[in-house]
Amino acid sequence: MKLILEDGTIFEGKSFGAPPAGGYASGEVVFNTGMVGYVESLSDPSYAGQILVLSYPLVGSYGVPERRFFESSKIQAAGLVVAEYSQNYSHHSARQSLAQWLIRSKVPAITGVDTRALTKKIREHGVMLGVIDANPVRASASGRTKFLDPNEENLVARVSTKRPETYGAGPATIVLIDCGMKENILRSLQRPGIKIIRVPWDYDFSNDAYDAIVISNGPGDPNMCPETIANVKRAMISNKPILGICLGTQLLALAGGAGTYKLKYGHRSQNQPCIDVETKRCYITSQNHGYAVDAKSLPGDWKVWFTNANDGSVEGIKHRTRPWSAVQFHPEASPGPTDTAWIFEDFLHAIPKKN
Repeated sequence: MKLILEDGTIFEGKSFGAPPAGGYASGEVVFNTGMVGYVESLSDPSYAGQILVLSYPLVGSYGVPERRFFESSKIQAAGLVVAEYSQNYSHHSARQSLAQWLIRSKVPAITGVDTRALTKKIREHGVMLGVIDANPVRASASGRTKFLDPNEENLVARVSTKRPETYGAGPATIVLIDCGMKENILRSLQRPGIKIIRVPWDYDFSNDAYDAIVISNGPGDPNMCPETIANVKRAMISNKPILGICLGTQLLALAGGAGTYKLKYGHRSQNQPCIDVETKRCYITSQNHGYAVDAKSLPGDWKVWFTNANDGSVEGIKHRTRPWSAVQFHPEASPGPTDTAWIFEDFLHAIPKKN
């Protein structure tokens, strides 16, 4: 089994997942520097279309727990690359091995790869397209390998819910736009007295009754979601509270008149430091994104709320007078620190109270 990058670089390893459908699996090769959290990361819809490289050297030691710990119903990543897969696992909540989960999910995985060298290469040159290839002849002739860019597809349409779903009941109603939502976002919003209506990415909710909006995370280029942007833009007329998370930040920025751009290699880990511009406090955050908001493109009635302490990129935006804000990181964590869970509390408190 080999991982072939679009520049012709080949990394050899051994398969421990499912055989690639058709002999090979293609995707955008990205790396995550987290020490744990492979269950949550693999089931995060934001990884749709991507081959995930885990830079931590030993993976699989705590197995895979039951479904309620997943961030979606299945593995979303196109493939997995690790340095060393631990065949023996031990954890009180484990129900199966990582290899068993991958095989049952029909997702290819490769172990024995020098992920340090691979991560350094991506950091230097930026994310690249690649394939996990089981065909030794094709793998030795990278010029004949077909690389498919997942960002040219509307990945959000692939992973979003297909019909509206309602959770809870109460006088306050939140429309949750599912662009590839991690399920812990839903868990973080659920409270007594709050009804949450989870809607597809392109659902027009302008004629529905609601009190606030949450725009979820999701995969790919935000500009592939014009319907979502148009729906959010129409919703802004009502002046109701809006919270964007990850991709939701980029979509809210586009609806507000700003622009976005693709990061060189993105932010994917559970240890990204973000600085609150207002308080100067630094928070350690969980992140998974490849695009960011262009700070210079923000209209005058918007301001940068958070910045990344490593590269200065925008990690949060806020409207100066309206109840609209968004964060590029994941306050719901899963995996990662819960230091910014207060963002959900502030948003919920901003929803007008009803008797």
